[in-house]
Amino acid sequence: MDLFSAHNITKHFSNHTALNKVSISVPEQSIFGLLGPNGAGKTTFLRIINQITAPDEGDLFFSGKKLTPKHIEQIGYLPEERGLYKKMKVGEQALYLAQLKGIKKKAAIKKLKYWFEKFEILTWWNRKVEELSKGMQQKVQFIITILHEPKLLIFDEPFSGFDPINVNLIKDEILKLRDNGSTIIFSTHNMASVEELCDHIALIDNSIKILDGKVKDIKKEYKSNTYEVVYTDFIGNLNSILDNNFKLLEQNQEDDLYKAKIKLPDETRPNDLLQNLMPHLVINSFNEIIPTMNDIFIAKVKRNENTK
Repeated sequence: MDLFSAHNITKHFSNHTALNKVSISVPEQSIFGLLGPNGAGKTTFLRIINQITAPDEGDLFFSGKKLTPKHIEQIGYLPEERGLYKKMKVGEQALYLAQLKGIKKKAAIKKLKYWFEKFEILTWWNRKVEELSKGMQQKVQFIITILHEPKLLIFDEPFSGFDPINVNLIKDEILKLRDNGSTIIFSTHNMASVEELCDHIALIDNSIKILDGKVKDIKKEYKSNTYEVVYTDFIGNLNSILDNNFKLLEQNQEDDLYKAKIKLPDETRPNDLLQNLMPHLVINSFNEIIPTMNDIFIAKVKRNENTK
């Protein structure tokens, strides 16, 4: 069942179309990646979901019902452009924002202290926000976003400003939130994070959706039947031993090992390539090359640009 869905969302600004009939479906207890180049329309779409702005056309649904202002309390939103009051004390501000989300003061203090301790920022409770590093401020805002345990969490570039250790910390928490029942939409330019976290994605470019689906299905669809062979005991050009139906894409040496990328015709089995190679060399490893989400992202956006 979908927790959230959007049907044919269109949004115009002056002479610019930010979104053109964009539809997505976000299953319950999943992580949905909203991807696209800068200016593609992602942030506009997230702002529409949060009812900060309204679409010119289209419908939005939350748990099968039309999205209304009452659903805001069930949504947590961490925008890309963060904002905390610099002169306020960290704990005082976090408590104020938690109470705005409907959490009673006593419960809010208990929850905040738990998360502050978990993120190792409890000693900063009585310090002013302006004294915190960007990463520490990010932690505070992440905590505030999730504290009221909303059904839908929306993160716009949640890893911005974090070092690799804290990126992993936030990734782990996002996965735990999903496993504990939350549904998550997040926008990022970090394709490695998409591979690690996302169950589904939608790719928007120049206001239109050009790709969507399960990550595993998309990667399977974009496979090119190409394999990497790592081998020894053969020095010459592999074309001299390859059957004509195999295409050598790349061949190089790393220390005492040789590597080659070989493309197979669509109806050819990997075993056929192995049988061709094994009489001539020693195979150390043999792996199918699966395209990364970064490869797919670039290919789809370039293709979309070329079809204009």
